[in-house]
Amino acid sequence: MDIAILSPDKPIFEGKAKMLTLPGLDGLFQILDNHAPLVAALGEGVVRVDKENGEALKINIATGFIEVLNNTVSLLVSGVTE
Repeated sequence: MDIAILSPDKPIFEGKAKMLTLPGLDGLFQILDNHAPLVAALGEGVVRVDKENGEALKINIATGFIEVLNNTVSLLVSGVTE
C-alpha cells in the first residue's frame, strides 16, 4: 500500500509499506493491504511503518489523523520526533 506521513513542517515518509501500527485514541491498531476505508484520530505514541523490504521505521507523534482509501494511507501528524 502507498503511505504518506505529513507534518506541518515537512513530509516525514512517502513510499510503500506492508503494515502500519498506529496509536489510536483507545489503543493500538494496525492497517494492512486492502484495508476497509477509514478515518480516525491518533493519540500520542509511536507510528511503526513496516516497509516492503523488511525495514521498520518508528516515528513518535503527539497527535494526528489517518485516512485509508483505495490502498492509499495518508497520515497528518504533529509533534513529530524520530
